[in-house]
Amino acid sequence: MSKIESPLRGIIPPMITPLSSPEALDVGGAERLAEHLVAGGVHGIFILGSTGEGPSLTSEVQRQLIETIVQQVRGRVPVLVGITETCLADSLVLAKIAADSGADAVVSSSPYYFQIGQPELLDYFRKLIAELPLPLLLYNMPGLTKVSFEQETVRQLLEYENVIGMKDSSGDLRVAAEYLEVITERPDWTLMTGPEGMLVDAIKMGVMGGVCGGANLFPRLFVDLYEAAVQNDSAQIQLLHQTVLQLGEALYGVGQYGTSYMKGIKCVLSCLGICNDHMALPLNRFGEQERSVIKERLGQLARLEAPGIRSVLADYRDA
Repeated sequence: MSKIESPLRGIIPPMITPLSSPEALDVGGAERLAEHLVAGGVHGIFILGSTGEGPSLTSEVQRQLIETIVQQVRGRVPVLVGITETCLADSLVLAKIAADSGADAVVSSSPYYFQIGQPELLDYFRKLIAELPLPLLLYNMPGLTKVSFEQETVRQLLEYENVIGMKDSSGDLRVAAEYLEVITERPDWTLMTGPEGMLVDAIKMGVMGGVCGGANLFPRLFVDLYEAAVQNDSAQIQLLHQTVLQLGEALYGVGQYGTSYMKGIKCVLSCLGICNDHMALPLNRFGEQERSVIKERLGQLARLEAPGIRSVLADYRDA
């Protein structure tokens, strides 16, 4: 059993999955990205989540990614593995691979596709928890799963010792406030937020950190913002929060579809020489037109004052 520290705090990026083709892991890219994140001071790494295209990956790529990242990180920060599947048995297979590989915890949202009720959601997680070999972080992602963890469901899941908290990606601080009301019963529980633009407000409420996609690109920026928010350093908060918003405006809206955020992150990492930018089907990576926009905007971002941007883009040259 993992000895992960609780409660989890800080910045735990939802790592993208570097691919050399839609069905093959970019192993070298995955190793370089893990090093990039650890060097940026992150407090953990979350793989096989939504930003990591977890549900679209083959079982072989999932296994290979888990083993590669755990081996590369070497215990320097906790590694959390997404195990969300439509089938309980498949989630447990992933959890066993994670445990055997040396991961620290698993993460699961509600099974997607069918719109289940709260009694079914609770029953599913009770069955899952009973067989898990690692601690579990719940994952509220109603935008993709069609189901949200209601407050009473969370309250009932507090009784399980190996459930250590929740990531909330609802995008609604009122939902986070409801969760904070009940988790006071478990001082070892964590509550993390997903949307990076809400990180500061969430921390002020009592949320313990962020699972921010932009930290794939500029981990130190998000770590610095988290620390400024915890210390209530208003000058730093203003500078860094504004930088995070500028980052999102520049890089997440390129392209036509709702997945442009993920494609933008992968494209940037490719431009920086960290990893390949292939996507798992049914998604496609950016073409040359979108890539040229990304390159141009990276050049603009390189002029920003935040050290967490400058340190990554120091050697970047607009091609």
